[in-house]
Amino acid sequence: MVTVATVVGVFSSKKNAEEAVRALRDRGFHKEISIAAKDEEGRHRGGQGRSDMEAGGMDMSEAREGAAWGGTLGGLTGLLAGAGALAIPGIGPIVAAGPLAAALTGAVAGGVAGGLLDMGIPEEEGKRYEEDVKQGKVLAIVETDQGRASDAEEILRSQGADEVTSYS
Repeated sequence: MVTVATVVGVFSSKKNAEEAVRALRDRGFHKEISIAAKDEEGRHRGGQGRSDMEAGGMDMSEAREGAAWGGTLGGLTGLLAGAGALAIPGIGPIVAAGPLAAALTGAVAGGVAGGLLDMGIPEEEGKRYEEDVKQGKVLAIVETDQGRASDAEEILRSQGADEVTSYS
């Protein structure tokens, strides 16, 4: 039986996060990679930002269509499948890609912490990561087998992650 590990890297720099995703892909990680970041420029929905109060009225199909903006994280969202813009109560607009995007789409009410819980990250840690996103940091998350977790950790650290933690 393969033991799954979830490796989380927290980046202050969007550029470093983008380089980390590229490096991960170069080393054979693809569908396992997720990202989450605050849409600080409010570019979803054709550049018109929404406040947290308005977020509840946003249609998910509109949010997915808005993901095409790709500007806040440069080419990062283009590197991953399933990129989507979501309005998370208490945080505001975020962009997410990879398996985390699917988890968030299904559980927007649980916020980023709820999506991370679904990925095996303890609730308290998930809340801390949610706060990181709220503060403008970027999460890069890799779900992989335990044998490749150290490779993912090494890549995230070498690309400037402020913090790297692995969960099994």
